[in-house]
Parts: sequence; structure tokens; C-alpha cells
Amino acid sequence: MSRLFAMIRAIGFVTYKEWAAFRTHMLASLLVGPVLFLVQVFIWQAMFVGKETINGLTFQQMLTYFGVVTLIHYITFDFADWNLQMLVRSGKFVTFALRPLPHWLFALAQKIGHRSLALGVEVLPVMLLFIFLFGVDLMPASPGWAAISILLSFLMNFFINYCVGLTAFWLVRAEGIRRVFLLLKDISAGVFLPLSFFPEVLQKILFFLPFQFITYLPTRVYIGDYELAGVSLTMAEAVGLQAAAVAVTAGLALWLYHLAMKRFTGVGV
Repeated sequence: MSRLFAMIRAIGFVTYKEWAAFRTHMLASLLVGPVLFLVQVFIWQAMFVGKETINGLTFQQMLTYFGVVTLIHYITFDFADWNLQMLVRSGKFVTFALRPLPHWLFALAQKIGHRSLALGVEVLPVMLLFIFLFGVDLMPASPGWAAISILLSFLMNFFINYCVGLTAFWLVRAEGIRRVFLLLKDISAGVFLPLSFFPEVLQKILFFLPFQFITYLPTRVYIGDYELAGVSLTMAEAVGLQAAAVAVTAGLALWLYHLAMKRFTGVGV
């Protein structure tokens, strides 16, 4: 077990150093989050004219919601789906199939290293920008539960994306499916609009989908109040539900990975 952790740490550290050499690529993304947030500010300023609350949220709470959503996006950002599909399509995945460490664990270690660099390059600067420029309150209601929930969000986003990447073992070109899925995932995760704003029927469907555990639930845990489809949960209950969802999704990803390994033939080498 200690050897396994040493391998994961080594892969993460190498990935960290690799991306640190090209950190300007990550710095460019600093424009995306704040610009999108500024658009949200303009939209909700217009929506709140003459109103104190919308769906139980004040204007300041709405800004906090989208500020936290942006930070969680930077922390949990993942491209395991694209990377895996590229490896399979090019035939380079065969080098990973021959290694003793399963590729999904290698990819997770890469993500840990990549996002560790992002904490200083992306997350901290954007957080300071939101606090001092936009006046957003980013103090979590329960720091402990918020940290655990964001960690679980990190894992959930990885395992969902990895499942999407695994479709490359069955499809010749999976890029179209990937793009459509990512759009639906962001909508269903509450990136563009809090899920509590959707019609009640849709809320009930979204409650049972795994995507809310990527963004919506950790954001509401961060704020300190979870409610969806008429269901209100304490922070402990919300994080417990999220942990169970992550466990189920991880199990599904490992099962699909097992099936993919039995199917893989190294085409393209």
C-alpha cells in the first residue's frame, strides 16, 4: 500500500512540474472565470430590480452561489475523458495497458498533480478577486463539511468523466458524444443556474442524477443550506449522500474499465 501511494505521489509531482513549466496556459484561464462571473452579475442585477429575493435567495447569496461554483470548477476541473479518448484513438493506450498500475489510477494521480498547481495559479487569485473586487462573501458556513464535499466533488467529476472517456473502447469517434454530454452535465450540475430554480418535476429527476454532486450540492454545502426537489438536508446528510453517490460512480467506472480492458486490442499501434 505504501508503494502504491508513493507511485501516486510521484506521478502527481511529475505532473505538477510538467504543468508548472507551462503555467501561462493555466494563467490564461484566469480570464474565463471572472468574465463569466461578471456576466452573471449583470444578469442578476437586472433580475433583482424591485425584488428582495428570487426563489429564496437574495442578490448577495446569488453572487456567492456563482462565486463558489467558479471556485469549485477550478478545483475539480478534469479532462480525463478527452485524454483517455485520445490515447485509445491513437493507439498509445497500449503502453498503459502493459503497466502494473491501472490507467484510471494513473489518470487520477495526474489530476491531483494538475489541480495542486491550480490552487496557487487559479483558485487563490480568483478567490481574492471575488472577495476584494466583487465583494463576494466566500467564507464557508461549515469549513470542515465544505472541504470534504469539495474533495468528493473532485472525485465525482473524475469518475464521471472517466466513464465518458471509456466509451472510446466501443465507439470509433466519441468526441460528439463527449461534447453533448459535457453540456448536459454542466446544466444538470447547476453550473448555469441553481437547480432549485428548475420546475419541480425536473428537480426530482436531477436529484437522482449524479451530476448535482459535482457542483450544486458542494456549493450549497459551502453556503450552508441544501434544498432540492422539496428535500432539505443537514450538512452531514448532504455530504453522506454525496459520499454514497461517489462510491457508486467509482464502482461503475471500475466495472466499465474492467470491460474495456477485456475489449482493448491496441488498434492504431
